[in-house]
Amino acid sequence: MSVTAKSLASDKRNPLAEHLKLSLNYDELTNCMRCGFCQPACPTFNETGLEAASPRGRIALMKAVADGLMDPDESFKAQLDLCLGCRACEPVCPSDVKYGQLLEQAREAIETHTERRLWVKLLRRLTFRHLFPHPKRMRLLGGLIALYQRTGLRSLVCMTGLLKWFPEHMRQMEAILPDASSKGVIKQLGASVYPAKGAKIARVGMFRGCIMDVLFTGTNVNTVKLLSESGFEVVIPDTQTCCGALHAHSGEMEQARALAKKNVRAFQDAQVDYIVSNAGGCGALLIEYDHLLHGDAEFAEAAAAFAAKVKDVSQLIVERGNMPDFSASRTTSGPLKITYQDSCHLRNVMKSGAAPRKLMSRVEGASFVELEQSDRCCGSAGIYNLVQPEMSTQILDHKMDHVKRTDCHVLVTSNPGCLLQMKLGIERHGLSRQMQAVHIVDLLCDTLKK
Repeated sequence: MSVTAKSLASDKRNPLAEHLKLSLNYDELTNCMRCGFCQPACPTFNETGLEAASPRGRIALMKAVADGLMDPDESFKAQLDLCLGCRACEPVCPSDVKYGQLLEQAREAIETHTERRLWVKLLRRLTFRHLFPHPKRMRLLGGLIALYQRTGLRSLVCMTGLLKWFPEHMRQMEAILPDASSKGVIKQLGASVYPAKGAKIARVGMFRGCIMDVLFTGTNVNTVKLLSESGFEVVIPDTQTCCGALHAHSGEMEQARALAKKNVRAFQDAQVDYIVSNAGGCGALLIEYDHLLHGDAEFAEAAAAFAAKVKDVSQLIVERGNMPDFSASRTTSGPLKITYQDSCHLRNVMKSGAAPRKLMSRVEGASFVELEQSDRCCGSAGIYNLVQPEMSTQILDHKMDHVKRTDCHVLVTSNPGCLLQMKLGIERHGLSRQMQAVHIVDLLCDTLKK
């Protein structure tokens, strides 16, 4: 049987193979020169040493399916699931292969043709369709979590041993979960528009996020205040919704596109000069709304205009802001020592790894220590630490080996998922008495000179 005949026969047997053949960008698949530059940058390849667990290997698997040389079996799916989606392979690729786009295309096809258990289907539908896209429901959830945390219920659950029924990684995450809130950033500030301090440089639309506005409300409030201090008027469109990053990473692309359209409208109506994110994971998708909606005749142009305005908060302050003065208090052992764990998406997609470091270097009285392999993923990667706990923990433990060597007081991040993962690492490795993990916005606000 010829390769062509074999391919056609295989496609008839396997609808997923046909879907992948039609949806994968074949030009991007053939752009890969198999040079291997991506391998040292890939966390899963470094952990396993397996060719199939590298970007080059995964692209080869995708191309083999598209060419009809193999069926997308369970091992194929497992390797794509194992990928963190950190996109560290993209900056080092001499051919500029859009690996992230290929991964999303493949995961969308796989999700379309995957039969899941009923409880998994219900959970995905609940979170992706009926929870994350609805800010009021998210705030209600925040209120329920806050009730659990601030009453005797949490202590009761611990005393009765109910948590023992949950997997270890979920018990660990529960222990480091930050204080939740039912009051989002608008309610806490008392207004959806916050004036600039001094002469206004620009009008900035703040992307508040979904989880961010429930578990990190204080960071959102501090983001507004820091932008105001830097000369920006801040508006928080109340009609905005979830960015759609978790949906896109999980193969729910249609839902991601629907959320993108709603956000494009919200910030278009707000008439802002910039759109600011304080979460690297959110910002990475926001800045690619032009790609996400490029095939939509109604939204393509508006999405491109939206994407062109997206900036990380650190990047905007460094590039356009009036740089505030920062000053840190000394510790009992001397100057405050701080180090930084890169957000993969901030560094690899938004290309803004330098801006946070420039801001931290301006904190008077603090000593900055560069973290070895700070550009290597921490293992959080959206919900990766929940669905791939073994690999996530393995990556985190190796990360913490480098963190320990810094001997720092503060570990700074620019993404909520990274922040939780770093808190988990500090707890796992018994460093909580000497080190804390904080968002860069909170660090800067705490050190602002009054």
